[in-house]
Amino acid sequence: MKPLFMLYATFLAVALPAQGETLVFTSPQTQTTLIELFTSEGCSSCPPADRWMSGLIRDARLWKEFVPLAFHVDYWNYLGWNDPLSDPAYSRRQRGYAHKGYTRSVYTPGFFTNGREWSGWFIKPTLSRSSAPQTGILTLRITDQELTADYEATSPKQANSPTAVPLLLHVAILGFNINNPVSGGENRGKTLTHDFVVMAWHAQSDNHANRHWQFKRDAIGLSNLSQRSQQHAAAIAAWVSAIDDPTPLQATGGWLEPHAR
Repeated sequence: MKPLFMLYATFLAVALPAQGETLVFTSPQTQTTLIELFTSEGCSSCPPADRWMSGLIRDARLWKEFVPLAFHVDYWNYLGWNDPLSDPAYSRRQRGYAHKGYTRSVYTPGFFTNGREWSGWFIKPTLSRSSAPQTGILTLRITDQELTADYEATSPKQANSPTAVPLLLHVAILGFNINNPVSGGENRGKTLTHDFVVMAWHAQSDNHANRHWQFKRDAIGLSNLSQRSQQHAAAIAAWVSAIDDPTPLQATGGWLEPHAR
């Protein structure tokens, strides 16, 4: 995962609220679907999946019923093209799903919805859900000084647990309209366009199992902000999971800046 200072520097560069203002992102009580695409610019099968993800920008259910993420893995970089959006941490996340038995193999393009392999995308790439379970409300707040998050479990299994254990809060900065000309590998000669790209990602535990997280702005190293994050970060996504299981419990997110499409 990206260092914490990278995460904060990124969102402060694109969405630092004016003095006294607060950006608030709140999930419903029913579970918001976290859509994860594991992709690579070095994979010739990935552009159709990337284009499908880009189409979600125009879906009225975006941020309300689902939150999309595109993780660029690094395990195809040896094929002749080093994907500039890839990160070993993203590959480890996909392998973590395989380790838990949620997928039989690690491949691209690989889709997951709420932590489970979505092989149905290859047959009928249509998002639908008959009924979403009651899980809890995740609220994310960004001010000019800090980021805070709270999770209120409402499902009987979580709310009535006799022994509360720490949870992980994940926060990701997402990049949009990223256009990369590819000069090597399986996509040689193509210019690929990406949206919902994970540009920075950090996870932190609520050590006292109090379902509250807080990040201070004065701990951020702004001088280390990367060029690509300054140019492309436009949305934020957050989700909570157990310490020992990557399965999302609840998610929320939204635009960090005016979005014209």
